[in-house]
Amino acid sequence: MARIRKAAAIGGGVIGAGWVARLLLNGIDVSIFDPDPEAERKVSEVMKNARRAYKAMLPDGLPREGKLAFAGSIAEAVAGADFIQESVPERLDLKHKVLAEIDAHAAADAIIGSSTSGILPSEMQTAMNHPERLVVGHPFNPVYLLPLVEIVGGQQTSGEAVERARALYASIGMKPVVIRKEIEAFVGDRLLEALWREALWLIKDDITTVEELDDIMRYSFGIRWAQMGLFQVYRIAGGEAGMRHFMAQFGPCLSWPWTKLMDVPELTDELVDKIASQSDAQAHGLSIRELERIRDDNLVAIMEALSRQNRGKGWGAGALHKDYTRRLSKLAQKPTISKAAEKAKAAKARRKKG
Repeated sequence: MARIRKAAAIGGGVIGAGWVARLLLNGIDVSIFDPDPEAERKVSEVMKNARRAYKAMLPDGLPREGKLAFAGSIAEAVAGADFIQESVPERLDLKHKVLAEIDAHAAADAIIGSSTSGILPSEMQTAMNHPERLVVGHPFNPVYLLPLVEIVGGQQTSGEAVERARALYASIGMKPVVIRKEIEAFVGDRLLEALWREALWLIKDDITTVEELDDIMRYSFGIRWAQMGLFQVYRIAGGEAGMRHFMAQFGPCLSWPWTKLMDVPELTDELVDKIASQSDAQAHGLSIRELERIRDDNLVAIMEALSRQNRGKGWGAGALHKDYTRRLSKLAQKPTISKAAEKAKAAKARRKKG
């Protein structure tokens, strides 16, 4: 299996820190650069939650954690790295500046992934001298637990880079899906944005509240989506006749004036205040870090439940989770090179004494 020998992370926000956590907990050394003076504290907080989640997944012990180094520059961070993940804010000018610097200092064979949520890779490649090695590697939060990564190549991305990226992401327990055509926001975010737009209208028009809307999702189709995707769920809804019957029965509804998806409500101060205040009330005083831990516990429990389905083979994300935790367990049982060297050194010393 392809493996990452050393990784670099450029950007240590929510997504960047999530990448760092997944890499470190797979035993990979990571060098990170982020000019934010609070970066070390923020990454440390994410690492605490990630370790907690992984200990729940692997109660018998974790693999030896990789070493984390905070670099003083992009050049220092990418030196010697064969895998680089860029996770800076979603501004094309900033992406250009950062990717150009990564490109100038990275090893010739390094794969560069961008965590962008929607910028086309072809637009980012224009700032690079070696654009063929750039791919979009778009993850979902929390990166250290959710396995999906959307891989998107640009016009100048080589097929080899896409395949190498696929193998490298898979080596750290992820589910890589290569998006067939370059498109803004890719696939996952397009689906999420459609749902988000409609949800904003429902709140704005006082049809429901933030908490009620979340309850409608998490007590119904959210549970279905956790183990089967949209189309497989609807295939079952079609009964014995399957998808053709479902589309014949419910397809005409798509032309009914149910939705406002073609419009976006203006995010006025009044609407922002309404959503924010309802969200604050929904949290019941729990901090973001506390909510993250609750979220992580729930995600681990869902994936572990799915890993026991399908006659023990696992189902959906559970099947991947089963393989991932098994691989990490084996890695945890292997003595590291340093430990093996220490044992050899101790044995040699004993022989000398004898």
